[in-house]
Amino acid sequence: MQFHSDELEFCGYFPGVVGDIIKLHAIYYNENWGFDVTFETQVSSELANFIREFQKDRDDFIVVRLNGKFVGSVAIDGREAEFDGARLRWFLVEPDFQNRGIGRALIRKVIRFCRDVGHDKVFLWTFKGLDAARRMYELEGFRLSEEHLVEQWGATLLEQKFVYSLLLTSDQSI
Repeated sequence: MQFHSDELEFCGYFPGVVGDIIKLHAIYYNENWGFDVTFETQVSSELANFIREFQKDRDDFIVVRLNGKFVGSVAIDGREAEFDGARLRWFLVEPDFQNRGIGRALIRKVIRFCRDVGHDKVFLWTFKGLDAARRMYELEGFRLSEEHLVEQWGATLLEQKFVYSLLLTSDQSI
């Protein structure tokens, strides 16, 4: 079942949402990939730091709720945008709500934000095996730019960097 944007509430920070995001990431990646406590603590500290240093003309933070229930989030961390590009982070939709268009709506909203504030490039780090997310990234115009093996969060991963150029080309639809 696809949702229409008028059925979903897209908002920013509200009390408790940082905990919701940390919990979703910790449980999802532990259950599906075996990530250990170091992943949860890294998400916790980096997300807290991002929220503390948030600047609305550089960063974006979008939360999705359906009937008041948290169902997903995404952020744009623009602190290093002039050097490396704006970083897409904390993108995840509750498993019961995946494959319904919510993730695509979130990605499109943050790309639009980046274009509006003048970021030239957006990048994200992920890892091989998240095939549905990779297909969505590529359909939206992200391209794989590098990959390498890493040992982190109690796992061995083929880490991947995807980049989206905001210098509009003919194959980008946003």
